[in-house]
Amino acid sequence: MAKEKDDFRWTEDPNPHHVRVREIIKTHPEVRQLIGKNPYSVFIIIALVAFQVFTAYLLRNQSWWLIVPVAYVVGAFPSHALWVMIHECGHYLVFKGKAGNLFAAIFANMPHMLPSAISFQYYHNKHHTHQSVHHFDGDMPDFWEAKLIKNNTFGKIIWMLLFPFFQVIHTLRLKDHKKPDFWLILNFVVQIAFNVAIWVFLGPKAFFYLFISFLFSVGLHPLGGRWIQEHYLVLDDKQETYSYYGPLNKVAFNVGYHNEHHDFPSIPWNKLPQVKKKVPEVYDQLLSHPSWTKLFLRFLFDPNLGLHSRVARKQKNKIEKPNVEVESSVEGYQPLTF
Repeated sequence: MAKEKDDFRWTEDPNPHHVRVREIIKTHPEVRQLIGKNPYSVFIIIALVAFQVFTAYLLRNQSWWLIVPVAYVVGAFPSHALWVMIHECGHYLVFKGKAGNLFAAIFANMPHMLPSAISFQYYHNKHHTHQSVHHFDGDMPDFWEAKLIKNNTFGKIIWMLLFPFFQVIHTLRLKDHKKPDFWLILNFVVQIAFNVAIWVFLGPKAFFYLFISFLFSVGLHPLGGRWIQEHYLVLDDKQETYSYYGPLNKVAFNVGYHNEHHDFPSIPWNKLPQVKKKVPEVYDQLLSHPSWTKLFLRFLFDPNLGLHSRVARKQKNKIEKPNVEVESSVEGYQPLTF
């Protein structure tokens, strides 16, 4: 029987991305040319929202036995893609100004049925700044959560099924909380209005198609392997961030290029593969995942893997800031602390 891990792998090492980006900029200053915006992402957002609403319309009078499989096989993919677009907006990678990005994020959030775009933007940028610092990184599991789920297959299935709710719970332990502001309130108002409109005009089956698609897109689905891929210690006990270079990147807008994204969060999704091509001596040497589906199944059934399979830090690390700006200068963005 495999020995169960009972704690995270604690480290005092600095955030590896804050260190690596300095070295890359020194040897490959041309990477800075990839930093910028991709305004065409807004058309992707509009198309994905329209697709989900139209599919919900088609399913409004169908059997529940059809709605759930369609949500799993079809709906999870555009719903996950909308998460990627919210992520792009959260880094201000669509429009030059703050307002345009946040409006786009709120619009992309609508088919998810839960108002999360603005709070995600805040806590996700904390994750970049304070990766694996338990009191600041909402991506890290809670102590009680890791002990409760352990490496039990049934526990991990439940955890992935309810993944978005666990993510909300994580924010309660953090020292810095998102305070209500215009954008957060607007996110809630727009989402409530959208939800009511779907329920009234299309009915409960359309409503639940969208909600179930959202649950599958971030949880008990091969797409859920993305969350394990990013920072779980599946391939090595020292490398704390991993990329995925498999075919699902084509429908997930390169979100699998996670090392590249953490190193250069101001580079939009369409240019992340170019980062890898420009710096092969770095990224080709890092371990990566070829399949989300294989990883998803391995995480569920491998008794060596559980919520403790992560690096953790007790305090922030401070290192000298480089002489080159690699983050967005848009007002309101949480800059990286180098």
